[in-house]
Amino acid sequence: MANKKVHMRKIKEVLRLAESGINISQIREVTSLSRDTIRTYLLASKSTNVKYIEIQNLSLGEISLKLFPSTNPLLFERKTQPDWNYIHKEMQKKNVTRQLLWDEFIEQNPNGIRYSQFNHHYNQWKKQNLNLSMRQNHKLGEKCFVDFAGDTVSITNQYTGEIKKAQIFVCTLGASNYTFACAVLSQSLSDWIDCHIKAFEYFGGVPEIIVPDNLKSGVNKVCRYEPEINKTYHDFALHYKVAVIPARVRKPQDKGKVENAVLVVERWILATLRNRTFFSLEELNKDISILLEKLNNKPFKKLPGSRYQIFEEKEKKCLKSLPSERYEYCEWKKARVNIDYHIELDGHYYSVPYKYVREEVEVCFSKRVVSVYKDNKQVAYHMRNHNKGRHTTLLEHMPKSHQEYLSWTPSRIINWALVIGENTRLLVERLINSKSHPAIGFRSALGIIRLEKMYTKERVENAAKRAIYFKAYSYQSMKSILKKGLDQKEVEKKEEERKIIAIHENIRGANYYKEEQYVTESNN
Repeated sequence: MANKKVHMRKIKEVLRLAESGINISQIREVTSLSRDTIRTYLLASKSTNVKYIEIQNLSLGEISLKLFPSTNPLLFERKTQPDWNYIHKEMQKKNVTRQLLWDEFIEQNPNGIRYSQFNHHYNQWKKQNLNLSMRQNHKLGEKCFVDFAGDTVSITNQYTGEIKKAQIFVCTLGASNYTFACAVLSQSLSDWIDCHIKAFEYFGGVPEIIVPDNLKSGVNKVCRYEPEINKTYHDFALHYKVAVIPARVRKPQDKGKVENAVLVVERWILATLRNRTFFSLEELNKDISILLEKLNNKPFKKLPGSRYQIFEEKEKKCLKSLPSERYEYCEWKKARVNIDYHIELDGHYYSVPYKYVREEVEVCFSKRVVSVYKDNKQVAYHMRNHNKGRHTTLLEHMPKSHQEYLSWTPSRIINWALVIGENTRLLVERLINSKSHPAIGFRSALGIIRLEKMYTKERVENAAKRAIYFKAYSYQSMKSILKKGLDQKEVEKKEEERKIIAIHENIRGANYYKEEQYVTESNN
């Protein structure tokens, strides 16, 4: 399988969706893999008895070994063709599909042609054009359609008079047309996810598939054949065990349901509120919820019942149960592990196992926690800390002997500082020794050394002398001294001048650092 490594990144999604009851056609839309590739993965999963839960935390190589321990000849070289007369007659019967006929054929003929060849040869055999128009018949509990309305509602600040435009989110279920709507201040990713959560809670359940338009909040890369779903949106889908299938570009039939729902919301809710003045988002959403109930209970003109009635009697019981815990919004970013085996997030530094030094990792962070992943495996987990300039370090992430594993050592950095001067060397040495572990001081020490690129060696050396006198062992102290030109003044033993340095916002004071001594490596 030449492309096995390329497609292996999507194998988890294939198994997860299949085990959730999603059919191959829908899996194909989510993953953009061919039907044959999807069947290959499903056959491999069946033959090896490997389930999604067993591979969800494995690396790509481990998944490959589990699913493809050896080449199965039954997965390839299917040559036998069916009786096309029989196939054509069967296709005329109600509810019979090509997929069903091929499944029956391949069960009797393991070496038969693959599904793509089945379609190709059948089309050739028929020698006539097919009507490819599709009528949308939505199954109960299968799909919900989501989008933002084109119209907005003004919210006025009663104190300043400032006006903000609230965006209206609309979500409707495919079978019953039961509709949810709410107002948010933006179309940002966080508001987009929050609206989905509120919609599911309003429905009291979860459909199998979400069909969004190609909004930037949900889709990173718009493509007819292979749209790229935002990673946070994907995590949200995993949490609620739902598939996300964006509407195809320039295919209005894919999003007709939500466009109609948006039109109904604009006519029956937003138009009703057109002369109202709102002073808060909460006030607007309260009125929307009242009108939404009226809309869902409004009788159909041509059909018996209402949206609410059809939902309660038929579709609600077909929705999947809500998970026990609400999804916690998180974001993703890429980061490179520094030589001090920490990654930076909003000015705070979090430790990672030292073996990942200099490697790129993925960081998933919420308001409460920070998780670090390498090759799809979680390698670090921390509680979120918003104190900038501080470090959160776990003992198990530290090497037993730092010098044994890393080329960057305390002595190397101290000797590098000596090129500038003796005062700089002494300052860097004391900075490193003031930390709970030498490596934690490496980043600050490198910052001090690189100040030479902005200032002369003489100025950096004089600033280091002043920092040593005031026991200000930090990069921010050095930067402040040089920026204010204090390095060009004589050090005087005056209490007033000591306070000038001490009151700097980045100076933590002597009590911040633990007095632990470390043995510096010998230059020999």
